[in-house]
Amino acid sequence: MADSARTQRIALVLEYDGSGFSGWQRQAHAPSVQQALEEAVAQVADHPVSVVCAGRTDAGVHAAAQVAHFDTAAERPLHAWVLGSNAHLPASVSVLEAHAVDGTFHARYSARQRGYRYIFLGRRARPALLRQRVAWTHHELDTERMHEAAQPLVGEHDFSAFRAVACQARHPVREVHAIRVHRYGRMVFIDVVANAFLHHMVRNIAGTLLAVGAGQRGVAWPAELLAAGDRTRSGITAPAAGLYLAQVAYPPAYGLPAEGRWPFLA
Repeated sequence: MADSARTQRIALVLEYDGSGFSGWQRQAHAPSVQQALEEAVAQVADHPVSVVCAGRTDAGVHAAAQVAHFDTAAERPLHAWVLGSNAHLPASVSVLEAHAVDGTFHARYSARQRGYRYIFLGRRARPALLRQRVAWTHHELDTERMHEAAQPLVGEHDFSAFRAVACQARHPVREVHAIRVHRYGRMVFIDVVANAFLHHMVRNIAGTLLAVGAGQRGVAWPAELLAAGDRTRSGITAPAAGLYLAQVAYPPAYGLPAEGRWPFLA
């Protein structure tokens, strides 16, 4: 690549259907979002690129507002990074915006807040059209109970009870800014906003709230689990298909959108 004095940093906002990928991170023998994006952007830049994302989503997890950055010596108008990348991406991935940012910007470490939406579809019959886009349950979920049960999780806590066994985070403390459970028709949305997340944290919270909404557990159960800090006592890990990365917020100086893109309905 050319001299670093001529190198610029570009931030991309993208969405993707994660059902056909092994996750964000590049894998040796499976398709990944990272590989698809790097190969597409390289076609526009006319040199190899390495992209860094805000949050590495798991296999089958979707994104409505993922953010990634890369460095390039190529001079292109911002719309060329959008249109050119999309011309080389599979239909399941789309770059929505491109922003020129300074060298202090880092898609992961500069982020101050992230938001995820988890979606349950509650009905007797399994879905066909939404089968890889929502998590299906045959239970009629009580969203008021779920919302009430979730509120003790707001704040700074040790989230060991909702942490995957394989989680590699250095510590289990995270600050949840808000959790909202609401309904539209037969869809139940669980929106969680925090400074950062542990591996499977949202899916484990969703699985726990599922048991509350189905009447299998009491409203106080999530708070009891949080206090106990024992993952083996909490709810199931809800399926990947229902999870969307919907928001990544940065300091205003970087000029990136902060409101997020909440899938289906705001």
